[in-house]
Amino acid sequence: QVQLVESGGGLVQPGGSLKLSCEASGSSPGIVVMGWYRQAPGKQRELVARIGSSGSANYADTVKGRFTISRDNAKNTVYLQMNSLKPEDTAVYYCNYVLGGIWVYWGQGTQVTVSS
Repeated sequence: QVQLVESGGGLVQPGGSLKLSCEASGSSPGIVVMGWYRQAPGKQRELVARIGSSGSANYADTVKGRFTISRDNAKNTVYLQMNSLKPEDTAVYYCNYVLGGIWVYWGQGTQVTVSS
Protein backbone atom coordinates (compact mmCIF):
# COMPACT_ATOMS: atom_id res chain seq x y z
CA GLN A 1 0.00 0.00 0.00
CA VAL A 2 1.46 3.31 -1.09
CA GLN A 3 1.14 6.26 1.25
CA LEU A 4 1.74 9.84 0.15
CA VAL A 5 2.72 12.63 2.52
CA GLU A 6 2.49 16.18 1.20
CA SER A 7 4.01 19.33 2.60
CA GLY A 8 4.72 22.93 1.63
CA GLY A 9 1.32 24.52 1.25
CA GLY A 10 0.37 27.81 2.83
CA LEU A 11 -0.58 31.43 2.33
CA VAL A 12 1.38 33.56 -0.12
CA GLN A 13 0.89 36.94 -1.74
CA PRO A 14 0.29 37.27 -5.47
CA GLY A 15 3.57 37.03 -7.33
CA GLY A 16 5.10 34.91 -4.60
CA SER A 17 6.45 31.36 -4.63
CA LEU A 18 5.83 28.09 -2.86
CA LYS A 19 7.32 24.63 -3.20
CA LEU A 20 5.26 21.53 -2.57
CA SER A 21 6.75 18.15 -1.74
CA CYS A 22 5.23 14.69 -1.76
CA GLU A 23 7.03 11.63 -0.45
CA ALA A 24 5.79 8.17 -1.29
CA SER A 25 6.31 5.25 1.07
CA GLY A 26 5.50 1.61 0.59
CA SER A 27 6.05 1.82 -3.15
CA SER A 28 6.57 -1.23 -5.33
CA PRO A 29 8.85 -1.71 -8.34
CA GLY A 30 7.34 -0.59 -11.60
CA ILE A 31 6.75 2.33 -13.86
CA VAL A 32 5.54 5.22 -11.77
CA VAL A 33 4.07 8.50 -12.89
CA MET A 34 3.80 11.13 -10.18
CA GLY A 35 1.96 14.37 -10.38
CA TRP A 36 -0.06 17.15 -8.84
CA TYR A 37 -3.72 17.94 -9.20
CA ARG A 38 -5.69 20.77 -7.65
CA GLN A 39 -9.27 21.46 -6.75
CA ALA A 40 -10.69 24.89 -6.11
CA PRO A 41 -14.00 25.39 -4.30
CA GLY A 42 -16.91 24.55 -6.56
CA LYS A 43 -14.67 23.23 -9.30
CA GLN A 44 -13.56 19.82 -10.50
CA ARG A 45 -10.16 18.44 -9.68
CA GLU A 46 -7.75 19.25 -12.50
CA LEU A 47 -4.28 18.18 -13.53
CA VAL A 48 -1.53 20.66 -12.75
CA ALA A 49 1.55 18.71 -13.82
CA ARG A 50 2.88 15.16 -13.95
CA ILE A 51 6.25 13.56 -14.50
CA GLY A 52 7.36 10.12 -15.56
CA SER A 53 10.21 8.03 -14.23
CA SER A 54 12.49 9.32 -16.99
CA GLY A 55 11.77 12.92 -16.09
CA SER A 56 9.48 13.76 -18.96
CA ALA A 57 6.83 16.18 -17.77
CA ASN A 58 3.68 17.84 -18.95
CA TYR A 59 1.78 20.81 -17.57
CA ALA A 60 -1.62 22.40 -17.66
CA ASP A 61 -1.64 25.43 -19.94
CA THR A 62 -2.57 27.64 -17.02
CA VAL A 63 0.69 26.95 -15.19
CA LYS A 64 3.21 26.58 -18.02
CA GLY A 65 6.19 28.83 -17.52
CA ARG A 66 5.35 29.41 -13.85
CA PHE A 67 5.37 25.94 -12.26
CA THR A 68 8.08 23.30 -12.45
CA ILE A 69 7.63 19.67 -11.49
CA SER A 70 10.59 17.49 -10.57
CA ARG A 71 11.23 14.19 -8.85
CA ASP A 72 13.92 12.41 -6.89
CA ASN A 73 13.54 8.72 -7.64
CA ALA A 74 15.94 7.71 -4.88
CA LYS A 75 13.71 9.47 -2.35
CA ASN A 76 10.41 8.57 -4.02
CA THR A 77 9.58 12.25 -3.83
CA VAL A 78 7.97 14.63 -6.28
CA TYR A 79 8.18 18.39 -6.04
CA LEU A 80 6.20 21.29 -7.46
CA GLN A 81 7.93 24.65 -7.57
CA MET A 82 5.30 27.34 -8.01
CA ASN A 83 6.39 30.83 -9.02
CA SER A 84 4.48 33.97 -9.97
CA LEU A 85 1.46 32.69 -8.09
CA LYS A 86 -1.93 34.18 -8.87
CA PRO A 87 -5.13 34.26 -6.83
CA GLU A 88 -6.65 31.79 -9.29
CA ASP A 89 -4.01 29.26 -8.22
CA THR A 90 -5.76 29.04 -4.85
CA ALA A 91 -6.86 25.45 -4.32
CA VAL A 92 -6.21 22.25 -2.46
CA TYR A 93 -3.28 20.54 -4.17
CA TYR A 94 -3.21 16.76 -4.26
CA CYS A 95 -0.25 14.51 -4.93
CA ASN A 96 -0.98 11.69 -7.35
CA TYR A 97 0.93 8.41 -7.78
CA VAL A 98 0.17 5.96 -10.57
CA LEU A 99 1.91 2.59 -10.55
CA GLY A 100 2.03 0.55 -13.70
CA GLY A 101 -0.73 2.61 -15.21
CA ILE A 102 -3.22 0.78 -13.03
CA TRP A 103 -2.94 1.51 -9.31
CA VAL A 104 -3.75 5.10 -8.41
CA TYR A 105 -3.01 6.69 -5.05
CA TRP A 106 -3.76 10.15 -3.70
CA GLY A 107 -2.31 12.31 -0.97
CA GLN A 108 -4.46 13.97 1.64
CA GLY A 109 -4.16 17.39 0.00
CA THR A 110 -2.45 20.60 1.01
CA GLN A 111 -4.03 24.05 0.88
CA VAL A 112 -2.45 26.77 -1.22
CA THR A 113 -3.93 30.23 -0.81
CA VAL A 114 -2.77 33.18 -2.90
CA SER A 115 -4.08 36.42 -1.46
CA SER A 116 -2.95 39.87 -0.48
